Amino acid sequence: MGYTVALTGGIGSGKSTVAQAFADLGINVIDADIIARQVVEPGTPALQAIVDRFGTGMCLPDGGLNRRQLRERIFTHAAEKSWLNALLHPLIQQETQRQMQQATSPYVLWVVPLLVENQLWQKANRVLVVDVSEETQLKRTMHRDNVSEEHARQILAAQVSREQRLAVADDIIDNNGAPDAIALDVARLHARYLKLAHQADSQEKL
Repeated sequence: MGYTVALTGGIGSGKSTVAQAFADLGINVIDADIIARQVVEPGTPALQAIVDRFGTGMCLPDGGLNRRQLRERIFTHAAEKSWLNALLHPLIQQETQRQMQQATSPYVLWVVPLLVENQLWQKANRVLVVDVSEETQLKRTMHRDNVSEEHARQILAAQVSREQRLAVADDIIDNNGAPDAIALDVARLHARYLKLAHQADSQEKL
């Protein structure tokens, strides 16, 4: 596996925007959320297993997974959440490894929203945290997902704290400002990661 930079941040922090900026520079982006959706697409064994356990109500009319209903089900049932994690995590890990092996850029950006919660940061060479204030998170989440402030606060409360995330960071992008400010930060970090990846590659060849 090549040099890996793990990107994380709380809900509403702007991870997708930052990841896209790296992709625009030619870096392969491996997104855990996208992979998590792929492993439960219509026709997959994982989706069938979910339907077998929770009922046909877990499917939308188009055959896709009813994510909102599944979230509500596991949110209040710890045992069901454990069962779901045991089903999906190995599949997500397998697909992540496959994509990493196929990556062709000097380093890969591994986007993992639950990097700290699932204690995955040690699997990366470097950790980049997109950091915003709680107030910014609330505003963006309410606007993007059209949810109440109370619901947005519940989502934030279910994630690790901002301090816990920053504690594992090697690099930080402050995304409280205007979106166009990200480009400069990404360009600076991209140059650093290219250098670090090159050094790591040289050491492996020694």
